[in-house]
Amino acid sequence: MYKSVADLGDLEMAKQTTLTRDSIVRALTKGLQPLPSVHAFWESGAAAFNRIDQWSDIDLYIVVDDAAAAAETFLVVEKALAALSPIRLKHEVSWPPTSGIYQKFYRLAGTSEFLLVDLAVMTLSAPDKFPVREIHGEAVFLFNKGDTVHIPPLDAEAFVRGLLERRRRLAERMELFGPFVPKELHRHNWLEALEFYRGLVLQSLVEGLRMHYGPLHYDFRMRYAYRELPRDVLRRLEHLAFVKDPDDLAAKYPQAIAWFREAIEAVDERLVRHHIFESRDATTDLGNDHPARW
Repeated sequence: MYKSVADLGDLEMAKQTTLTRDSIVRALTKGLQPLPSVHAFWESGAAAFNRIDQWSDIDLYIVVDDAAAAAETFLVVEKALAALSPIRLKHEVSWPPTSGIYQKFYRLAGTSEFLLVDLAVMTLSAPDKFPVREIHGEAVFLFNKGDTVHIPPLDAEAFVRGLLERRRRLAERMELFGPFVPKELHRHNWLEALEFYRGLVLQSLVEGLRMHYGPLHYDFRMRYAYRELPRDVLRRLEHLAFVKDPDDLAAKYPQAIAWFREAIEAVDERLVRHHIFESRDATTDLGNDHPARW
């Protein structure tokens, strides 16, 4: 069971013990909470689904006043991280200016290569703050001043409409561009054929399967596939995904295309709606039983 950092000791204790995800989050909480421009700080990812293991990274979200506050927040974050251990690597992800999102990854010296700090800082005006329970799990709040961040209910109707439109586009796209795989095989452009197979055919197949078996994460590609797809489906996907040579690709392409068509045909709007509304009701109950952790 994941233990909230609120139950752990202070920063001095963190300096005297092995650097862990809890000591990292605790130090950041201590540095961020006093800032008037910082309104909320929470953990997502594995923590939101109660699935933390020794390979989990740290997915963190912060809500601040504006872009200037975001820049200030990163300075505070980096000072707190460096006080624990030197920052070995920092990588910034570019988001459109209108998103109101700023994101950096950090790796600290002396930590596991898997223990990345994935930090997104968002302004109050950011249109998408990601915490919808049904899709992203239950946000583990370290603090949420004045309940600034509200967990929005899933707009089920809009979600279903988006899924059905995506289903239509997937079928259309496969019809148009799926033949690029055999085209490049005929040309003996093996690498190009393999790229179209993996990037178009297999990804579209996985998306169609997830629409049927777990529509809330239909656009997550392979993420959480081993938790959410049936074992026999996973074994069949593995067989199609691991291609040993051009002849094997030529044999597996028509199998993947045929399965894709079956999967898309099996996406039933009534079943999708049932799954979505059932999940929404379940997470509403969960949210009432388990309030945000501070």
